[in-house]
Amino acid sequence: MEELYRYVSSLIMYNGSRHDTILMRLSELIKGYERSPKSGANPQAAVNDEIHRLLEVATMYGFTEDLWKSYVAFLLITDENPFSILCEMVGALKDASANLIVKKDMENFYRIYNYDFLKAESVIGTDCFTILSHYNSMHKEANTYNKGVSECVREIRHELDTAENGDDFFRIVTGFYQRHGVGKLGLNKAFRVEGEGNEFSLSPITNTLDVTLDHLIGYEMQKERLIENTEAFVEGRPANNCLLYGDAGTGKSTCIKAIVNKYYDRGLRLIEIYKHQFKELSSVIREIKNRNYRFIIYMDDLSFEEFEIEYKYLK
Repeated sequence: MEELYRYVSSLIMYNGSRHDTILMRLSELIKGYERSPKSGANPQAAVNDEIHRLLEVATMYGFTEDLWKSYVAFLLITDENPFSILCEMVGALKDASANLIVKKDMENFYRIYNYDFLKAESVIGTDCFTILSHYNSMHKEANTYNKGVSECVREIRHELDTAENGDDFFRIVTGFYQRHGVGKLGLNKAFRVEGEGNEFSLSPITNTLDVTLDHLIGYEMQKERLIENTEAFVEGRPANNCLLYGDAGTGKSTCIKAIVNKYYDRGLRLIEIYKHQFKELSSVIREIKNRNYRFIIYMDDLSFEEFEIEYKYLK
């Protein structure tokens, strides 16, 4: 049973998966119990804690079927390391030395992904892993979990199920990075600014509506202008900032959401920021500037009173 711990502790480029994750804690628990089965400790309680955490992640991201494989796939597509970030830009460079390191990691991930928990179950006295490998989740509305990440996990997991070795894992994972990107910026369409200063972060908006421009009746000229401008933007050609104005409820916000939905597959993302957060614009730019995406900085209800000075941050 120590094999799982050996696979996890051998990760190099993906060593983020070794630190304070369900994966690492579970492998340590199984290894520790195998070495000292008569220590008096109750491994089942500790293992159940990790299974509970796994179920929480599964609920948050809408995992179903094999939760262990879904979780491992989730780790692979959310690990922002130098290799994965480079891959989302240019793919896996042929003959790069980093490939050799990552291929070793992928061989370990192949074994982690396909790890057989039957022996661990018999020793610890639980059948939870068998249940998790054939898990039928309760029906959930799309706005109650991160649908975008869930679909990405399902896509890559079905590909990983066909892999026969670490080289197949390498090909599948790097191909995914090129198609979708990696981490929260790659797997989510929209973000909001949270916190300030050292507490600043971009938080994914997980319940974006599947609205399209066809849902907006009329405004054909305006929609055409937006499409032309956005096409130029995502293709790296000169494009303009846009000011949408009109009465409340006329479709301004819906139009922006529809544009993001239309061009998400081509790398377009949206960051929502409010007037009182304009001082965090430099932090926003710093976080996104070296990633392979195009960002709409979305400022809703933009207006200023005479005494307000937030507009200075837009200069």
